Amino acid sequence: MANTLTYLQEKFHELYPHADKPRCFFAPGRVNLIGEHTDYTGGFVMPLALDLGITMLIHPREDGLYHLHSLDFPNEVVFKDDLTYQKEDDWGNYPKGVIAELNKIGICPPGADILISSNLPTGAGLSSSAALGMVTAFGLSTIANASLDLKEMAFLCQRMENNFIGVASGIMDQFAVGFGAKDHAIFLDCLTMEWQLVPLLLNNMRIVITNSSKKRGLQESRYNERRNECEEALAIIKANLPNVNSYRDLTIDDLKTIDSLLQYPHQERARHIITENNRVLEAKNALLNGEVTRLGQLMLASHRSLSADYEVTGRELDTLFLCQLQAGCFATRMTGAGFGGCTVSLVAESELDNFQKTVSTLYTEQTGLVPEFYVTKSGDGVRELKEGE
Repeated sequence: MANTLTYLQEKFHELYPHADKPRCFFAPGRVNLIGEHTDYTGGFVMPLALDLGITMLIHPREDGLYHLHSLDFPNEVVFKDDLTYQKEDDWGNYPKGVIAELNKIGICPPGADILISSNLPTGAGLSSSAALGMVTAFGLSTIANASLDLKEMAFLCQRMENNFIGVASGIMDQFAVGFGAKDHAIFLDCLTMEWQLVPLLLNNMRIVITNSSKKRGLQESRYNERRNECEEALAIIKANLPNVNSYRDLTIDDLKTIDSLLQYPHQERARHIITENNRVLEAKNALLNGEVTRLGQLMLASHRSLSADYEVTGRELDTLFLCQLQAGCFATRMTGAGFGGCTVSLVAESELDNFQKTVSTLYTEQTGLVPEFYVTKSGDGVRELKEGE
């Protein structure tokens, strides 16, 4: 990353010639191995931080102004006291929303010159928005010499997305960006916020993120619609089963009873949440026991549930899933909100070239879209970058 940092520092001084040497911060993207659409229902998830992410260079100002440049988007964003959402500010609303939330808890940075660079695809389900929020919160609180622990920071960034951007996101993305660790996945209980690092020993396999090239934004997907359907289904269940307080009180053995209480779409939505929570628990045990093949089986089952019961895959992701199976992949599933975005797969290093060529040919023939592949691995969470990194 040293050459990249050197380049970014040079670009920073081109944009801000008056500024001294900036401090450099990094927040990873995240991919969810398993546990999709369970975070906002108080369930279990198993994400991991990637070695791809967003780098932010910051130098404080003394006049309260914020100047934001991105190497990935054309518009410059400048603001001072007006910390309100402005459509024309586009990506700049995420840092602006974080600053507004920091101010609410008494952390008031003095303004800053900021340069942002990302190697994460946007709108692909790899939590570029959570990475941008977390790197802003971590960087600006550090610049302000403020004490803000990672869990508090994750909730602050979730509030920003919920209240400032208007997306009813769960806590998983920010948590994974904050607490990720190399060669580990995170088992997270989204009800109690208890978590455990689980060794991710993939031996001769790599994590491959395949971008379907069908973009979508959370506000444009049916994320909020599915969340409402889950809440409606749970309300019906609770009215008929007084001992049930959340989906966590339901197991596979309860599915027949649940099916008798609900109709489409609530029956299918509840079935996915219940079975997906069970799959995450099984996946944790599989990793603890080194059973990667079992993890693969659970990932396949997760995708099929997201397609049939939760109905968030769409034509492109389902086509990509089948193409990857045809390429001999034993572990793959959609990841993220759905309706476009990415799949996550486990692929043997010796098969990487064949996997990419086969999937690309089949997928383009069937959809007209060209997929993008990111061969990656698990990485550490949000942090300040030092010389030589």
